[in-house]
Amino acid sequence: MAEPGSGFDSRGLALRAQKKLLGKMSSKSMAKHFIDDTTGRVLDNTYRLLKEYLASKKEAEKIIKYMIKTVVKVGILYRNDQFNADELKIVDDFKQKFHSLAMTVISFHEVDFTFDCTFLCKTLEECRAMLQTLIARHLTEKSKSRVDIVFNFFGNPDLLDTVFQTEGKYRNTFDLIVQDMHKMIDEGNL
Repeated sequence: MAEPGSGFDSRGLALRAQKKLLGKMSSKSMAKHFIDDTTGRVLDNTYRLLKEYLASKKEAEKIIKYMIKTVVKVGILYRNDQFNADELKIVDDFKQKFHSLAMTVISFHEVDFTFDCTFLCKTLEECRAMLQTLIARHLTEKSKSRVDIVFNFFGNPDLLDTVFQTEGKYRNTFDLIVQDMHKMIDEGNL
């Protein structure tokens, strides 16, 4: 522990080092060392879907990388007890909202003609706003921008309309994602 007024904070330095190191290592292949197999498959299949949708390997990799960086950084903050009581309430609210979002995505996929783009976009926006509030005092503007990029991308009505088409070209890949989402929910990881 640093002497009061010494200007040195070893815990803060360690936390910054963890965030910086993981920021450098958050490629798709490195993520597999930090996440379980099911989550890895969801990310891999999401990457495949995005790569085909965007017709750009580079852009698909960027979106997945931004997702991983955000999840890892929030996880580091949480594990290192960096959130105050108000932020911990946001964590709980976010978990519930995101779980509800996942259940909605599964339902829209599995039950034909139930897809509601407006509802899904609104829920994604609520999740984005909660996450931005949570990270407001902890992460850089660059990290906050990455959150917006990811949520804006997945909240794009054109993407959603395309992915949720009953007989669309992404149906098989989305089936795999939803199967693993079921498993993640059953295991309490989503």
